[in-house]
Amino acid sequence: MKTDPEIFIRANTSEMAPPHVPEIRLHLADEAHELWLKTEEELAEIGLPPPFWAFAWAGGQGLARYILDHPHIVAGKRVLDFATGSGLVAIAAKMAGAAKVVAADIDPWAETAVRLNAGLNQVEVDFTGADLIGDKVEADILLAGDVFYDGDFAAAIVPWFETLSRQGIAVLVGDPGRAYLPKKRFEFCAVYEVPVTRALEDSEVKKTTVWRLMA
Repeated sequence: MKTDPEIFIRANTSEMAPPHVPEIRLHLADEAHELWLKTEEELAEIGLPPPFWAFAWAGGQGLARYILDHPHIVAGKRVLDFATGSGLVAIAAKMAGAAKVVAADIDPWAETAVRLNAGLNQVEVDFTGADLIGDKVEADILLAGDVFYDGDFAAAIVPWFETLSRQGIAVLVGDPGRAYLPKKRFEFCAVYEVPVTRALEDSEVKKTTVWRLMA
């Protein structure tokens, strides 16, 4: 890394609560366009992958809200938050009483973001930077917020999710209407109207649904 992640995150974010999950505070970018809309060249110059961790995406907010409102889903269980980003969903799971939470993301910057954000909320969340797709996992439930934004990625994770489900691992996802969610394989759990920033989305509110993969 060309830039120290913690120094950069503290300098380019502020502590704030996502609008749909006011119980949780995160280090988030004040103005999305200032950080998110940097060119790839500008990001490469500071050694920064696209900063998904700097924003509370609608799918994650919806899923975190669902977990906090229905804590029995994760209480006492081992939870894996896949593609965690900021760690929002992982933190929600721990606050809801999960026995152990592992936040997973291949972006090395996410590790620092999750550590800082877990600290803000005084919870303990483990982290793995391993590419878990296709692997066995030690968990009772897998949570994934906003992961169906890319066709190739969706094609890779859906068979893996289905394998985990057959092994008895519950799979819950939060999705704000992304194009690559195979709805026929999921059952409806809840729907929310989640405020978002226009700099990231095509509207100020995204209808976000929580789905459970059918076994």
